[in-house]
Amino acid sequence: MSAASAGATVPTVFIVDDDDAICDGLCNLLESVGIDAERFGSAEAFLARSLEDRPGCLLLDARLPGMTGVEFQERLIQAGTRIPIIFMTAHGDVPMVRKVMKAGAVEFLTKPFEKEELLAAIHHAFAMDSARRQERRELNAIQSRLDLLTPREREVMSLVTSGLLNKQIAAELNLSEITVKLHRRHLLDKMQAESLADLVKMAERIRTTRTW
Repeated sequence: MSAASAGATVPTVFIVDDDDAICDGLCNLLESVGIDAERFGSAEAFLARSLEDRPGCLLLDARLPGMTGVEFQERLIQAGTRIPIIFMTAHGDVPMVRKVMKAGAVEFLTKPFEKEELLAAIHHAFAMDSARRQERRELNAIQSRLDLLTPREREVMSLVTSGLLNKQIAAELNLSEITVKLHRRHLLDKMQAESLADLVKMAERIRTTRTW
């Protein structure tokens, strides 16, 4: 592992394979093209190490001793860990490939695989991980702004983004239209929404990921 891998923003390929020769070759290859790599001899060894949600991807042998790669993927999904996974094996079969790909694997490589094939899969996995992290940052920012709203502003936001007009919201909440307009203006400012359409998009993103 290079010194750069200690940085929180540097993506790392976490190699999980019990074959030392393969791990050596993969680490040498990746580091030769400037990609940080860290190796683990088993799924259990990876789970025992606190990685603090570091960016990167898993390069995972499908047929590990102990907990297999397929079982490891299931374990990560159950734990809510969304790190992209690239499977590799010398003895894959169609049912296995279908299962791991359906569960969200980025790629399934058959050993021996070409350097270009591996690097393409890794760059794709890094891009997926980066996009996921950006999405999470944006959602957290929206949630932080949402937390600034008063209970009444939340009620107005829920009704506004459901498509109700000011007079309908006023009737629903037993308020005057002027009061509804004031609440609406305040929540737009607090949510940093440039328009009603912008506010609706924020509400939809929040609704699909958490309860508010």
